Amino acid sequence: MGFSGGDVIERPDQQIANTRQPEIYRSEHYSMEAFSQKLPNGKYQVKLHFCETYDGITDAGQRVFTFELGGKTFKDFDVWAKAGGFARAYVETVPVEITNGQLDIKFTAQTENPEINAIEIIPVQ
Repeated sequence: MGFSGGDVIERPDQQIANTRQPEIYRSEHYSMEAFSQKLPNGKYQVKLHFCETYDGITDAGQRVFTFELGGKTFKDFDVWAKAGGFARAYVETVPVEITNGQLDIKFTAQTENPEINAIEIIPVQ
C-alpha cells in the first residue's frame, strides 16, 4: 500500500538477526520508485526497516540506492553495509515535518534495485 512501482516477495523461513520482530523483515518491497501516505500536517519519526535477504547479494556494494525523505537525501545507501551483513535488520530513523498533508519517499536505483521491508510512521508530540 502506498508504493509506486516494484513488486513484493516473501521469504517466510528466513532467519533474521539483530531484531525482536523478524517477521517484518521476511517480506520485501523492491524495485519501487516511490512511497506516499496521506498524513495530517505535523512532526513524525519515520522508521525505515531494511534487511538484505536476497541471496543474489553476497557483499557490500552489490545493492546501492538513494532515497529522499523529508528534505534529506540518503545517497549510496547500502543495506548490507549498514546492517553488517546478510539477513541482519537495520532501522534508519528520520525526523520529518509534514506540511502538505502527505509523506513522500523517492527511491532511485544505482546498483541493483532499491528494497525496503517496512515503514513505520510515528507522530511526535
